[in-house]
Amino acid sequence: MILIGYRGTGKTTVASILSRRHSIPAIDSDKEIERETGISISEIFSRHGEVGFRDIEESVIARILANNKKIILASGGGAILRESTRNKFRETGKVIWLQASPETVLKRIQADTTSQTTRPNLTSLLPLDEIVAMIAKRKPLYEQTATFTINTDNLTPTQIADQCEQLLFKCEI
Repeated sequence: MILIGYRGTGKTTVASILSRRHSIPAIDSDKEIERETGISISEIFSRHGEVGFRDIEESVIARILANNKKIILASGGGAILRESTRNKFRETGKVIWLQASPETVLKRIQADTTSQTTRPNLTSLLPLDEIVAMIAKRKPLYEQTATFTINTDNLTPTQIADQCEQLLFKCEI
C-alpha cells in the first residue's frame, strides 16, 4: 500500500498505525532519504535545489519499491511530481490519496514542530497561500495516481487507518 498526499495529511502516522495492526513494515520515503544521505530534507534543498532533491527521491523510492514486496509506504508530498514515480506507485500496489483542506494542512503543519524545522517552504508565498497553490498544482497528479481517496479533514489518524482498511478489504495490503 502506498500513501500519497500533501504534507500534513497523515501519511506517516497512518502508515505507522497500519504497520502495527498488520505487522507489515512501514517506510517513510522522506525519512529514508535523510537516512541514506545523512542530511535533512531542508539541507538537501539548500544544497541541491528541488530538482536535486527530486532526483534523490525518485531513486530512493524506486529502490524501496523494488526491494520490498509487502510494505506500507508513506511517500513525500511531492513524490508524484515525477512521472516515473507515479508509474511505479500504480504498478506496485494500491495507492491511497490522503487529502485535506489547505486550512487543515496548515493547522497540522503548525502543530508539528518537526515538519516546521525539517521541511522547506517551496515558494516565497505566505504559508496558507503556498499550501493552496501547491495542492492545486499537484491535485491532477494525485488524482491520476490514486486508486482510492480519503478526505482526512475531521478524522483522527485511527479513523483514517480504519478507512484505509475498509477500502482495501477486498485487496491485499
